[in-house]
Amino acid sequence: MSQQAEKTQVDSYQFKAEIRQLLDILVHSLYKERDIFLRELISNASDALTRMHFEMLTNQAVHEPQAELAVHVDVVEDGEVKRLVVKDSGIGMTREELVQNLGTIAQSGAREFLDKVKEGEASPGEIIGQFGVGFYSVFMAADEVRVVSRTFRPDAEAAAWISQGDDQFRVEPADKSDRGTEIHITLKKDAGEFASEWKLRQIVKKHSDYVGYPIYVGQEQANQQQSLWRKPAAEATQDEYKQFYQQLTLDFEEPLTTIHLASDAPLHVRALLFIPAKREKSVLHARKEPGLKLYSHNILIQEYNQDLLPRWLAFVDGVVDSEDLPLNVSRETVQNTRLIRQLGKTLRGRVLRELGDMAKNDAEKYGRFWAQFGRAIKEGLAMDPEARDDVLPLFRFYSSHSDGKLTSLDAYVERMAEGQTDVYYVLGDDLTSVANSPHLDPFKARNLEVLYWVDPLDPFVAPLLTEYKGQALKNIDDPDLQLPEAGAETAEEGKEEETTVPVEADFNRFIGRCVTTLGDRVVEVRESKVLKNSPVRLVSPEGGPGREMARIYRFLDQEYQIPKKILEVNRRHPLVANLARLVTEKPENLLINLAIEQLYESALVQEGLHPNPTLMLPRIQQLLELAAAASKGETTGE
Repeated sequence: MSQQAEKTQVDSYQFKAEIRQLLDILVHSLYKERDIFLRELISNASDALTRMHFEMLTNQAVHEPQAELAVHVDVVEDGEVKRLVVKDSGIGMTREELVQNLGTIAQSGAREFLDKVKEGEASPGEIIGQFGVGFYSVFMAADEVRVVSRTFRPDAEAAAWISQGDDQFRVEPADKSDRGTEIHITLKKDAGEFASEWKLRQIVKKHSDYVGYPIYVGQEQANQQQSLWRKPAAEATQDEYKQFYQQLTLDFEEPLTTIHLASDAPLHVRALLFIPAKREKSVLHARKEPGLKLYSHNILIQEYNQDLLPRWLAFVDGVVDSEDLPLNVSRETVQNTRLIRQLGKTLRGRVLRELGDMAKNDAEKYGRFWAQFGRAIKEGLAMDPEARDDVLPLFRFYSSHSDGKLTSLDAYVERMAEGQTDVYYVLGDDLTSVANSPHLDPFKARNLEVLYWVDPLDPFVAPLLTEYKGQALKNIDDPDLQLPEAGAETAEEGKEEETTVPVEADFNRFIGRCVTTLGDRVVEVRESKVLKNSPVRLVSPEGGPGREMARIYRFLDQEYQIPKKILEVNRRHPLVANLARLVTEKPENLLINLAIEQLYESALVQEGLHPNPTLMLPRIQQLLELAAAASKGETTGE
């Protein structure tokens, strides 16, 4: 064939049946957003520019060596017909490469894949990563596509590839004097929005802002080009971090901390992560869903990726960029592949390490974090058993010995008294109620530290947190706790109080009265061996089922039955002694039953188990009336 014939030859090609079916899937089933096609074309152009850049490192004998490495997106209007032109100065393609690269879609395996789709053994989304077909997304918006390309080789001829997205395409000679590839897109009538330069700039800003080459829309550069997360951390400033975070989130409060991650092994990853200062997001917050922005080669793959961090770390904002992720159609619906799991493991470990360092080096700052996100860390223990060893050192509690400051489990263990083998905790609604809990009496007497578990999630955590580094964790409402003997000073105080102790017969009558008054609301009424300053306490019967479920139901605002517990009575308490004598001397006195009911329900409040404490108000008023009458020497209600 003569050279002149080659220049005028037009060849038509037929797509194979399976390739046409794959095109239908790509255009109609896979992409969620129509404007993705421009991202795909810019991504391909960026690849071509990168290949050209590497070629010129060792070869200056190329066509137009001084041409700027850039992407141009232009709008062309011809009457009612609207066109886009996406042009690059990259490595370009020959006629044969146009046929090879755009005329086939990795035919190997296509037939088998389509058979699986028909049989329900695979979904269209599983095309991801298997076929390099991002270019064909252009047919979502195009009636016709004409690709004109001239390779970097000085003596090369330009050629054009033309298709209407049907079952065929043709290749023909073309006039093109400059190097690279340009894609002429005749827009569908319902895709006219893409003929707006403003719209095109918005798409570039959203998906391709950090492509490493300038992207011009019309005469203006539309992309930022340099990504902060790819700068060395030593070169980035706090102002840059702050501005980037505000741009990302529209949260104008500075983040609590910033994590700038750069690693080349085992994965190539660049990340910029932020822990916000507040859990609750502002109504102006730009990111309405949890998830990280995922990039590959500076190209946005996914706006909200929720596979990179576990759900309990969903409060972390930021961007992740990895060149190990393939630049193909898979970036539309990234699957939970082995690569994503590896990447997620790296990010999760880095976030937890940052939190550990903050807890160790800046207790005040970590206290602010814990106040906002402590519940999320507790959720990690409940939702992710493998995270147990990582998250438990991050837990913080107030305690009877922490002087109003948060303390860790490690710090508690270091302070344990000689001979102490267990870590003790008390559950309740708030710090004031647990600090005055009757359960603390024997611990105060022995100077044993007790952790205050007052967060609504703590009842969920309690069944999961039974030991820490070999130390058992014990709820102090356990009636059978084995505690060391109290000191000599406490024993002497007990002797001084003997005069207030009621006689055995009176006390037994009072115990019996408690039993008849409370009925089956309690499992048992018995004398306490540990109470000192409190008249009564409620303890869980040994092996009682679901001891925390009532608190959990109360937190979830669900109906629940008050659990039946053991009522322990302190016979040395003046209130108990007086009531015991009253039972013997004036058994019909209204004050007795009212006081027993109030002691029981007050104990429920202290335990955080009372379903509606306001129901106690009429009884409290009645008790006050009886007390006022008694002060005047009146009869108190026999």
